[in-house]
Amino acid sequence: MSLAPRAVLVYRTSEYEELLTRHGTHGQAAFFLSSRGRSVEEVADRHHRARRALAEVAGAVPPRWRQARVERADLDRFLFAPEDVVVVVGQDGLVANAAKYLSGQPVVGIDPDPGRGLGVLARHRAADAPGLLRAAEAGAGTVDELTMVEAVADDTQRLLALNEIYLGRPDHQTARYRLGPDDESAPAEAQASSGVLVGTGTGATGWLRSVRRERGSALPVPGPADPQLVWYVREAWPSPTTGAARVEGVLDRAERLRLTVESDRLVAFGDGMESDALELTWGQTVRLGRSATALRLLG
Repeated sequence: MSLAPRAVLVYRTSEYEELLTRHGTHGQAAFFLSSRGRSVEEVADRHHRARRALAEVAGAVPPRWRQARVERADLDRFLFAPEDVVVVVGQDGLVANAAKYLSGQPVVGIDPDPGRGLGVLARHRAADAPGLLRAAEAGAGTVDELTMVEAVADDTQRLLALNEIYLGRPDHQTARYRLGPDDESAPAEAQASSGVLVGTGTGATGWLRSVRRERGSALPVPGPADPQLVWYVREAWPSPTTGAARVEGVLDRAERLRLTVESDRLVAFGDGMESDALELTWGQTVRLGRSATALRLLG
């Protein structure tokens, strides 16, 4: 007998909860915010809307299903199972945060506060949850296969991301490395920069977009389901020993960038989750390209 699906509800601690943890009481949190020209009522209202949406989604889970909840900070310690249906109750960024820990499970994005975000990944309302869960169990409905990017180090460390992977120093100061295509016969360029970004069509609306606009780049932007990736070097510094000729490009399906570390310590992290990063030291090589894993997002 096969196991019933398990609904895994992913959520994030709200700003209001963080304020209560820091200041102790609602009144003290209100005083703190008012001293900065903000209202605690607005923050508390957002918290209550998010919790009502979470409760509504939990109530929509079929009785015979199993159910679990995981907070954003615990994602790297949570064991997802093949039969899980992952329901993210939060903004687009929370869907991206969860994506890197999955291996093909269907994902439903529920926006608890419509209008505050773009709704690119968190596309649905809590009231849509019953129909979406039925469709996930039946294998019905529209599923978008969104391209993901990965970094694989020579010591087998591996990192996935839905939007982009940043590789550089953790303080974003000057990183030194050699960058080139993943071809041992191809020359690599020694660079000094504030880091390298490699991202997907989904990520093209975020951090990559800001780099692209500042640079005035003419690179074609892939769509979220396209197999291509784009990459940018941030603030490459030309000098007698470092170059700035190789600062942006497109990676097709099987193409990869090869980066060899020439700093004491560099990190690679995905989708802004700096607390869950690859640690890289002098002489290590990391390859960045399209992952075989995709985010299966229910439309």
